[in-house]
Amino acid sequence: MGRDLRELFEKERESKAYPMKKGHEDRFLSKLEVKLPREEIEKKSNSFFWIRIAAAVVILFGTAVYFFFNRAKEDIPTNTQVAERDSPNEKINTVSLGDLSPDLKKIESYYVTNINLELSELDFTGDNKVIVDSYMERLGELYKEYRRLTMELNEIGPNDDTINALIQNLQLRLQLLQKLRTKLNQLKSSKNEQKQSNII
Repeated sequence: MGRDLRELFEKERESKAYPMKKGHEDRFLSKLEVKLPREEIEKKSNSFFWIRIAAAVVILFGTAVYFFFNRAKEDIPTNTQVAERDSPNEKINTVSLGDLSPDLKKIESYYVTNINLELSELDFTGDNKVIVDSYMERLGELYKEYRRLTMELNEIGPNDDTINALIQNLQLRLQLLQKLRTKLNQLKSSKNEQKQSNII
């Protein structure tokens, strides 16, 4: 019959004691002191202390920014609208394009993100105010039309015509902003060329 090796090793460990020679610890510490003096250890621990503090500050700052932006997103209602019915404070849920399917949500998110990106990259100056205002007016009309189509989607229900019209509206708004950016870049380059020709 076989014997369990674990039991044998345990019994051997218990029976034999391996004491250290006298002065072993002192010799080890003196050798350690020669190789790695305490001053170096303390310097390293101080530098790690500041690195730890810096890392903690970065983590706290990142967490604060994350929660701030998520809180800001939560404050913006995306699918509720106040409607006057029996009571003026009654809220009804509306269905948007992204609520219909995951694919439509991706499409809506893509266009809305790119529209916002284009808006953020526009360079408004006093020289291009007239052009920007005309484009923004047209953009406002498209946004009103998008809201009307969303209301139609809620009243009539989802159908291909309304869904296609909503997607086309988003496409038109993005194209309009891209044209505006191109126009502003052309205007800027023509003014730069005029300045260079006036200098020469």
